[in-house]
Amino acid sequence: MNLHDDPAEAAFRAELRDWLRSRLPDDDPSRTWSTAELRDWSRDLSAAGYAGITWPKEYGGRGLSAAYQAIFVEETARAGAPDHINIIGMNMVGPTLIAHGTDEQKARYLPGILSGRTLFCQGFSEPDAGSDLAAVRTSARRAEPDGYLLDGEKVWSSYAHLADYCLLLARTGPAEPKHQGLTCFLLDMRAPGVKVSPLRQLNGDTDFNQIILTDARVDDGDVVGEVGRGWSVALSTLAHERGTFGITLTARLVAQFDRLLRLVHEVGAEDDPAVRRELAMLHARLQGLRYTGYRSLAALRRSGEPGAESSILKLEWSLLHQRVCALALRLQGPAALLDGGDAAWHGYWQRQRLRSRANTIEGGTSEILRGIVAERVLGLPRSRQ
Repeated sequence: MNLHDDPAEAAFRAELRDWLRSRLPDDDPSRTWSTAELRDWSRDLSAAGYAGITWPKEYGGRGLSAAYQAIFVEETARAGAPDHINIIGMNMVGPTLIAHGTDEQKARYLPGILSGRTLFCQGFSEPDAGSDLAAVRTSARRAEPDGYLLDGEKVWSSYAHLADYCLLLARTGPAEPKHQGLTCFLLDMRAPGVKVSPLRQLNGDTDFNQIILTDARVDDGDVVGEVGRGWSVALSTLAHERGTFGITLTARLVAQFDRLLRLVHEVGAEDDPAVRRELAMLHARLQGLRYTGYRSLAALRRSGEPGAESSILKLEWSLLHQRVCALALRLQGPAALLDGGDAAWHGYWQRQRLRSRANTIEGGTSEILRGIVAERVLGLPRSRQ
């Protein structure tokens, strides 16, 4: 595991820093980006070659190693840059289609994913099938003369209100064991029978959504992978989510910790022994998270697939982010209740703290991730409870 840039990586980092400085103002955590601004930003990323960095060149990417993607997320986090508007398409759907999609699906969707023209969401979680994804109840029954009709409900679908398409898991074999009889589909979010409703979070955001499906039609050409083999496709999608997202989230948490240190100085708490002790603990855990991410990168470079170790990244990141945000509010004291105007930093930390409450639930609950780490990383036997 090499922790230093080689000459080519150093050149890429320097080029990226120059590009970011030319397009972004100083780091402003209180800034909000409109959908139109995010689309423009994503189009600029694609035009400059910073979208699909690790995708094969034949699909519009640069064919670079995961180390370059790590450099990208580190530098964009440091610069306060927003994510690509199509982050689910870029990091989850695109790699899934490259691995399991047909040539027609790749040609139809991959260029739009990179440019941000074709936005994707994910339809995996359900009211009774979040932590236990294999318990999916959304049904897909054969239609005449071909295709399927989908009925069911999906929840916690990020950006479904903006998405053009959804990578969705449904049950095509109701009589088969729950890990079998599942199939992945590409669903047109504007098709008849698809209804999207926002789910408001504690901080007021509505990025999560509920999707209701009533006889929503998909064609045979919309099946990803083989019929009845959707479980393996879904695992591939989730591995990419936890692998690449884990690295991204860690880089953004490093930038978040730097903002916390600035806050400590602003409120004059740098000599408080209790604050110093907690900062030291957070810093140590953050460094452990960073190096775990580097190990995950090394494994990704060897095998081409994120390993089960990536679950550690998401698990530890979610707990650390909550601790960082909670400490920020404690440091502000009564001022943490202020919002807007000259108190933009106060409003920022308030929103971050409220948003962080979902971190240990979304993307796999902490309980599920601990089970994955226990069984697939530590080799412990499966619990009989």
